[in-house]
Amino acid sequence: MFIIETYSTAVFLCVITMLCWGSWANTQKLTTSTWRFELFYWDYSLGILLASLLLAFTLGSAGTMGRGFLADVAQAMPEHIQSALIGGVVFNAANILLVAAIGITGMAVAFPVGIGIALVLGVLVNYLDQPNGNPLIIFGGVGLITLAIILNAWAYGKRSSTGMSVKGLLIALVSGCMMGLFYKYVANSMVLNFSMPEAGKLTPYTALVFFAVGILASSLVFNTLQMYRPFQGDAVGFVDYFQGSLKDHAVGMLGGAIWFIGMAFSIIASEKAGTAISYGLGQGATVVAALWGIYIWKEFEGSDAKTQGMLKLMLAFYILGLGLLIYAK
Repeated sequence: MFIIETYSTAVFLCVITMLCWGSWANTQKLTTSTWRFELFYWDYSLGILLASLLLAFTLGSAGTMGRGFLADVAQAMPEHIQSALIGGVVFNAANILLVAAIGITGMAVAFPVGIGIALVLGVLVNYLDQPNGNPLIIFGGVGLITLAIILNAWAYGKRSSTGMSVKGLLIALVSGCMMGLFYKYVANSMVLNFSMPEAGKLTPYTALVFFAVGILASSLVFNTLQMYRPFQGDAVGFVDYFQGSLKDHAVGMLGGAIWFIGMAFSIIASEKAGTAISYGLGQGATVVAALWGIYIWKEFEGSDAKTQGMLKLMLAFYILGLGLLIYAK
């Protein structure tokens, strides 16, 4: 299977993760204006699973290093498969809440608040589980990112003081707390040495497949529930899904594939970078999403100079914090 050899390559893959995770939500804006997120999400989940299988049977099965996908599945112990599945379930619940928050507050707010909290919690949880890198520098970076989250929430409060804004921030907060936990389950299911994998655990490519299965399976509960009890708008049914255009379905799968590429690169990079740094750098997606929301979708257009200044300071703190995470190793 494909394995990276250097820390610099790991950082490069994490940068791609950041771009993928910060950009996939834009695909929903490419669908028909009447195509609801709840319907989009079925194709998004399916896109993640299809991309995971494609990667498992290509990069995950090629070469002489490590263990091929099918051989890895055959020897995997149930508790490690279960851990990867739980990771998918936890991520899915968090992601559905995140996108609901995006619909209420916009990308420039939901991502920095939700994913920022996920980054802080995720770095802490993953570092305590697998210490790797200078802790003072890592948590210094996390501190700067925390300041960025506070500034972003403040800027949003300046823009809107309605009850709906509070609801969106609370949903983003809950999403972030859950999002910070999913990566640990996937990492714990995997071997520590990718080139010489220990028995019973999963190679990264196999772990990603079971993670994707957990997402799609839990969507049968989570997404069905939000279809009939949506955060916004009227309920939709499964009949509505089959009335979607080919473009709507294709774009949804594309969104899932883009997010999964980011996840796969983060997991592949985790052996050399460490899970805390790999996850933390990937969640720099917050900066990417904020840039999309602020400068492309104009979500803060018309804000006063003070609010614009807070947004710029928020981005600066995020970038400095991410730089410290890179330097920590």
